Amino acid sequence: MDAPKLKIKKRQTLADQLYGQILEQIVSNKLAQSEKLPSENQIATAFGVSRPVVREALRKLQEDGLVEARRGVGTFVRRRPSEKLIEYATAGSVAGLMRAVEARITVEQATARMAALRANSKDIARIEAALQALEDSMQARTPSFEADYQFHHAIAIASGNDVFVQMLDCARDAIEQGIDVAQKLTREGTQARIDVVISEHRQILEAIRAGDGEAAGVAMAYHLLQARARITDHAGIA
Repeated sequence: MDAPKLKIKKRQTLADQLYGQILEQIVSNKLAQSEKLPSENQIATAFGVSRPVVREALRKLQEDGLVEARRGVGTFVRRRPSEKLIEYATAGSVAGLMRAVEARITVEQATARMAALRANSKDIARIEAALQALEDSMQARTPSFEADYQFHHAIAIASGNDVFVQMLDCARDAIEQGIDVAQKLTREGTQARIDVVISEHRQILEAIRAGDGEAAGVAMAYHLLQARARITDHAGIA
């Protein structure tokens, strides 16, 4: 691992900054796929942080599928994201974006389930219109984070619970940042990748339309898990 260009700045979460520093080295191939990372002590010394900070950063990298820990052996690079990832988002912001998606999985799974049980015809029409706008923008490879956000917002409205709507509104900036990065990466990918993303959204709509709460919740959770994986999946860009 190369020494960092700049020391960690303590104005932000140390673990997230370290996550970004290691991510940059993985993306740039300074740490190649399947390569073993230096020890916790070596990383702590190189970046001027404590071992607990190193462990937290490595835990997050592992949860995001970027590294894997092998008991008694060490930590290895599991996946190299596209170089575009740190072009569309600063390396230091990626950890925060991934945590936002993590939170969305819990909240929006429940939102979709309730929407399936409570949506009326007006709600369904609103979701359909947002999905059509999203599909049009993605097929044109001019993805719109506004259309994507409105799809999820329409589902929150359909849940009949204003608190879900308020939660999305409060987190809108973080949600849209994540959507923007994911959509830009998808735009760079194959038509098959675009079709998969559209299909995931459509499955959510169909489950809500059918009034199947369990299926709607599962479809939403699956979509967000896949979106999270696509952000760090280098192979998925091709």
